[in-house]
Amino acid sequence: MCLAIPGKLVEITDENGLKMGVVDVNGSRTKACLEYVPDIVPGQYTIVHAGFALKVIDEEEAAESLKLWQELIESGALDPEEAEPLPDDL
Repeated sequence: MCLAIPGKLVEITDENGLKMGVVDVNGSRTKACLEYVPDIVPGQYTIVHAGFALKVIDEEEAAESLKLWQELIESGALDPEEAEPLPDDL
């Protein structure tokens, strides 16, 4: 099973003609292809899977998803040692 956690786009770049970006997911920055979400701008949230940003989501949806992630950790369904700390800025 794959759980997707929202990340905030912090930078857009061009790599060999592909729209790429840096996405901050709980303080960890990862590179993602933005070709599936061509209208995304820095500051927006997205869901990244296998190196591709798949969908732009609003801040409210990102906050709800992060809240559910925290509930999984607190319930014991997810090992907190394997989870990244959640951001405080939502």
